[in-house]
Amino acid sequence: MKLCFLVEEQYRHDGMPLDVIRQLGAWGHEVDVVWPGRSLLRISEAIEAGGHDAWVLKTVSGGPGLTLLEAAAAVGLTTVNDARAIRGVRDKALAAVLARRGGLPVPVTYAAARPEEFAEIPEAEYPLVVKPADGSSGRAVRLVASPDRLLDPGFEEAGGGLLIAQPYVPNSGTDLKVYSVAGDIYATERCSPLHPAHTVLERQVPLTPEVARIAAEIGEVFGLDLYGADILLGPDGPVVVDVNDFPSFRQVPDAVARVSQAVLRLARTDGRAAADMAIPLGVAPGVPADVAGVPAAATVPAADEQAPAGRASAGRPRVVLAKAGSGAALDGAR
Repeated sequence: MKLCFLVEEQYRHDGMPLDVIRQLGAWGHEVDVVWPGRSLLRISEAIEAGGHDAWVLKTVSGGPGLTLLEAAAAVGLTTVNDARAIRGVRDKALAAVLARRGGLPVPVTYAAARPEEFAEIPEAEYPLVVKPADGSSGRAVRLVASPDRLLDPGFEEAGGGLLIAQPYVPNSGTDLKVYSVAGDIYATERCSPLHPAHTVLERQVPLTPEVARIAAEIGEVFGLDLYGADILLGPDGPVVVDVNDFPSFRQVPDAVARVSQAVLRLARTDGRAAADMAIPLGVAPGVPADVAGVPAAATVPAADEQAPAGRASAGRPRVVLAKAGSGAALDGAR
């Protein structure tokens, strides 16, 4: 296959997706790489030529890569993830609305352009977690104990952009990071950015049926195939506090090979929506032992096992990876 990866500047040295690009090249696939932040790309020709089987994006919120991916989708090319789905999770205010409408367990969410506007929120709902609507990688996430702390010096205003606020969900200080690799679901633990002094051994952990079901529903609600979600185990059960497309997949066993295989499968099936491969609502997936013998992966039935023969791909554009406009392909990713 011929793939094109769009890799934002922030990830030019990251193992994910660079190791995936190298793996695909080692398997004999042709992979071009585009660096949206430092490449000249004649998009009217590169995209319309349609010379790739799929375009894949590893981007940051507000980065130029998403526009290029959306352009590819607009002319009918395959994209991984679906460009529309990525936009839906990159804007955290929009994501909160979509999640609640889809029945996911998410906190009540408020939005404002200035932090002092959150003073109108009843004090009984404090402490609040306040963060930029276009934030990523835990940037500028603040725990605000009371309304009078909204004017603390140095409070991040997201560069004038929209902020969101959610009531803090009491928890142990450990975040549950759940990853989905085209239907295979994994759970890991890590330290919460709100509790940096809390020591947590980052590790893979077994999935509970409830968390596995919620993770599968996230893919259905947002139309994502490769994604991660931050889930807190609060006093009333699991709560989804963030969703990310194409995350790091840290602690996922054999992550590079698994993600590489998922990219190929999605490219071959025209980027079939997660909803086409998902577990029916209310049915908890099984938790078989993975290749290392750790019972932490819930395998969602493949699309072919659930969809009638000849079923269309729900109208999703197909996925395309990015091409290096200046010959900047990675070693071994040809």
